[in-house]
Amino acid sequence: MPRKTKHIKVTDQKKPWNKKKASKRPYKVESEEKKKAFLIICEGQNTEPEYFKSFPVKTAEVKSYGLGSTKVALVEAVIETIKDDKDKDTEYWVVFDMDINPNITTQKEDYENAIRLAESKGIEVAYSNDAFELWFLLHYQYFDNQWDRKQYYSKLSELWDCNYEKEGKKHSFCSQIYKRLKNDNQASQTEAIERARKLLEIQKGTLLAAQNPVTRIHVLVKELNKYI
Repeated sequence: MPRKTKHIKVTDQKKPWNKKKASKRPYKVESEEKKKAFLIICEGQNTEPEYFKSFPVKTAEVKSYGLGSTKVALVEAVIETIKDDKDKDTEYWVVFDMDINPNITTQKEDYENAIRLAESKGIEVAYSNDAFELWFLLHYQYFDNQWDRKQYYSKLSELWDCNYEKEGKKHSFCSQIYKRLKNDNQASQTEAIERARKLLEIQKGTLLAAQNPVTRIHVLVKELNKYI
């Protein structure tokens, strides 16, 4: 009959209840490496967090939440979390869009400030200009049109045979987007990554708020893919 074993985390090996006791059949202590973790805080409350939760990661933990707050507030929330979290295996990300609104005069400044603040604190930013949906469309084609989110919604409605503006923000719909893209023969995540990389490269050196279209979602996607 095989000897009993139990897994004990490296950090728990010195705790009293895990000390090896004298026994004819002692437990074998095996080290278990702590999993990589991603904490992804999103501006949107359904589309972004549900998309990232859908990644079939096996060797990492993904926690993705939508706060629905301002861009700078998102970053500040993560900064406060880091103060209380001493876990060096956690990678922190914020996800937000420009979502151009001509009626908000400080929008570009807020967008830039949020990115700069995050970078100064070692927090990764997956920003998009104009909207997160640019990432979905790049699965189908490369384009450098300066579209706004309404135009993205219209194009996705055509591709997915739905009313994206009406249905696309619902939790049930958002939770299926990763699978929808993966199973669509016309869509390619590999191509989307390359197209997003090209857009980012072309606009390097331009003021962040003026980079349009652009997205850094592919950078986060590549990191998550390492743990699938």
